[in-house]
Amino acid sequence: MTEGETLQLDIEDVGDQGDGLARVGPGYVVFIPDTEIGQQPLVRIETVRENFAFAEVVGE
Repeated sequence: MTEGETLQLDIEDVGDQGDGLARVGPGYVVFIPDTEIGQQPLVRIETVRENFAFAEVVGE
């Protein structure tokens, strides 16, 4: 996963802060604000860390 990458992800859960969570591979989570369980938004990866990333919605 790299910053600037665009992906279509499945929102599977909601985190403690209310962000949508998408799992990408074993043990890797992407946090996406303003999303709900069941959505499949097109997102752009903004920040990448060892076990997680933050993304923003760029389309549906």
